[in-house]
Amino acid sequence: MTLLQLVQAACGEMGISRPNAVASSTDPQIIQLYALMNKVGGDIITNENWEGLTKEYRFDTEVISLTGDMTSDSAVITGLSSTTGIAALTFMATGENIPADTYVSSVDSSTQVTLSNPVTDTESGVSITFTQTKYSLPSDFDRMVHRTQWDKTNHWELMGPKSAQEWQYLKGGIVATGPRIRYRILGGYLQIWPPAAESQLGFEYVSNAWVTGSNGTAKTEFSDDADTCIFRDRTMICGAKFEFYNIKGFDTTSLSRDYYMQVQKEMAMDHSAPTLSLSSSNAPMFINSGSIPDSGYGS
Repeated sequence: MTLLQLVQAACGEMGISRPNAVASSTDPQIIQLYALMNKVGGDIITNENWEGLTKEYRFDTEVISLTGDMTSDSAVITGLSSTTGIAALTFMATGENIPADTYVSSVDSSTQVTLSNPVTDTESGVSITFTQTKYSLPSDFDRMVHRTQWDKTNHWELMGPKSAQEWQYLKGGIVATGPRIRYRILGGYLQIWPPAAESQLGFEYVSNAWVTGSNGTAKTEFSDDADTCIFRDRTMICGAKFEFYNIKGFDTTSLSRDYYMQVQKEMAMDHSAPTLSLSSSNAPMFINSGSIPDSGYGS
């Protein structure tokens, strides 16, 4: 159903005059039902990692290797062949005489950048690696799906999300590197540590765009009478009725039960479930401690 049809159905069940328009209506009750429809959808998306809203996202890490000139106790790096592709505050600089956890504070010109920390020695033509460690999240990002974060190139699961305390230990501690990438969402970015070599990273996330416009555009709420949403019509109608009665101060006992049961049914039907067996499982198909000799393996 469209937004208009959903509101018309809810009005019909509550004995309210059915509107000919919703988004442009000036009727206070229709305006309220319009807002409550958006509230219901916004609430439901937090209940489950809905299959219709779950997406996969992949991106390539950015690494730029250059040579430049540095002066002791100065944060300015000069003599770079090109600063194209380097962005301030999202790229980290690593190399000889550059302290740990040093970011590019500003890109001053096509040959010069300023770092967040001064270097510790004077050098000319020294190798410097600029690595992007802060990556923008998808525009419709709502939340991560747990344990779907992988380094696709090296076939490693990313380690995280790290807590604030772990993150600062990694970036400021004496031993803070390793082959595995750690991650954390901080400041609206997906941040990784340590600075990674060129590789493809990926994860699944839940989108906040639960509404679809008549032209196929994904939206975060209803804004037109022709809009539809991914949730079942009955769930939205029950939710709108419950919220309408609740905000008016009416008895919501039966409406609350209907809405709760409808949401639970939709959650149960949204995901497929594995077939479980009560019989003993088959032997593992991979090599393990039960399928190799005590000694002489491989001889």
